[in-house]
Amino acid sequence: MRRGWKSLFWSFAIRQRRRLRESEAAFILLAVLAGLAAGLMTNVQQFLAHGLQQLFYGVTANRLSALGAIHHPWRLLALPAGGVVLMLFALLLKGRKRAPIDVVEANALHGGRIPASDNLVIAAQTVISNGMGASVGLEAAYAQMGGGFASLMGQWLRLRRNDLRTLVGAGAGAAVGAAFGAPLTGAFYAFEIVIGHYTPSAIAPVVAAALAGVFVTRTLGVEPWLIATTADRVVTTGDYLLFALLGLLCAFLGMFVMRLVTFAEIRVQGWTRLGRWKPLIGGLLLMPLALASPQTLSAGHGALHLNLVLQPAFTVLLLVLGLKIAASVISLSFGFRGGLFFASLFLGSLAGQIFAGAINAAGMGIWVDPNDAALVGMAALSVSIVGGPMTLALLMLETTHDFALMGVVLTASLLSSAVTREMFGYSFSTWRLHLRGSSIRSPRDIGWVMNLTAARMMRRDWVSVRDDCTVAEFRIRVPLGSASKAVMIDAAGRYGGIVPTAAAYAPELEGDAPVARLAVLGDTWLEPGADIRAILPLFDREGADELAVVDASGMVLGVLTEKHARRRYFEEVESSQRELFGES
Repeated sequence: MRRGWKSLFWSFAIRQRRRLRESEAAFILLAVLAGLAAGLMTNVQQFLAHGLQQLFYGVTANRLSALGAIHHPWRLLALPAGGVVLMLFALLLKGRKRAPIDVVEANALHGGRIPASDNLVIAAQTVISNGMGASVGLEAAYAQMGGGFASLMGQWLRLRRNDLRTLVGAGAGAAVGAAFGAPLTGAFYAFEIVIGHYTPSAIAPVVAAALAGVFVTRTLGVEPWLIATTADRVVTTGDYLLFALLGLLCAFLGMFVMRLVTFAEIRVQGWTRLGRWKPLIGGLLLMPLALASPQTLSAGHGALHLNLVLQPAFTVLLLVLGLKIAASVISLSFGFRGGLFFASLFLGSLAGQIFAGAINAAGMGIWVDPNDAALVGMAALSVSIVGGPMTLALLMLETTHDFALMGVVLTASLLSSAVTREMFGYSFSTWRLHLRGSSIRSPRDIGWVMNLTAARMMRRDWVSVRDDCTVAEFRIRVPLGSASKAVMIDAAGRYGGIVPTAAAYAPELEGDAPVARLAVLGDTWLEPGADIRAILPLFDREGADELAVVDASGMVLGVLTEKHARRRYFEEVESSQRELFGES
């Protein structure tokens, strides 16, 4: 009886998998389920992080960074305590042989596949870091859990690679949309930052998931993240020019912050004796910064709103900007987990207000509204660090309901994005992956490129000859017409070159001549792990139509022809283009 029920269950599962692969409506429904789950998990993570902040700092209403001062400095011991917790966490994960896979890396390299344990690791570390007051945001954990749950659903249903990537993006976007109460922001986050392109077939499931995520937030009674702005304004050409300049300055500030985090991280990683104590040391270093200004604590939600209302003095804004950058750099380089999404929004608001203050005090007869400049700076700096100009422009629109400012926000965002791409080439997440040795520059799917390795494409039925054989022996071993080439090996089986069959049958050759004199490409071969980006240029450089695949010990594993390598490459390019445009 048990076997009968099991058989019925798997029969049902197989039918549903087939339906999801064939029905767009069924896939949209799946995306809605992923969005609902993402919205729920986003709010759970918020509750946990804010619960820790209330427990250790005594704050309520989610405003840790809005504290006027730290009246009980002993509460800041939560920072090094958080570092100790992360150290213990690292000890538990000591046996792991790889870093956790985040949603951007998963979609770019692994076809959307994320192990369940990676989601839990990233989320737990981020909630601990933010909840204990480190200067990091929760958005990375939101996206990870939302996209990770969607990935698990898709893997269980055995979705096609492109469908799985779309579902992961939909889950991540739904989580971010739920965090801000902004469905369009979540949808464009999915397209620009997780999936890497817009496709007609992906619009409906991604938007449906984002709407579902926001629905959960509103059903739970969580207020959307809103910013009050000037109700009426006239945006002139001069405003566009001024805010374009602000966008340019934010691009340079964003690149500076990313470089500074990297510089500090490399230096800290070089520590040998103190390496395991990094989170504790980082927590201790954050304490004086928090005493100087509580606005350095957590991601900065409360501080951002506070500064927009109070409009502090120019010098205060400069001080907070410097302290917040230092806090973010310390948090990330000393082992606290989290992202720079909201921290970059807060830094951008500070940069915008500083820009407005400098222009207004310059005596040029020009006046810039500090709140408008803060909003433009938020979008421009976040685009430089996070990426996604439309994502950030729509975030400003959905959180302010200010259509009049949309044009200058988009102008500054696009300029910041273009300058960052031209001069730096990475967002913060892809830059950190690049430092780990990855070739990712965007979330576009390059996993298929990396899967086209020499070991996967090589032919194993190759013909070999010994390097001490004669031409006559070669002709017996390799009859004319049986093979175009033979791989020459020594007595131990190590690679020595390739002997063209036609060369061995040249009429002028004596039968007792050593065949080793005819070998070519003795110093050129392919490593098993070489991907198509290294393989094709090597064929071109050597003018070869066949290369041996040789392991680290010099043993020949197989042979790869240029014709086969190029055919496999173009097959994959055509397949990815068909998926991109939704063709069957």
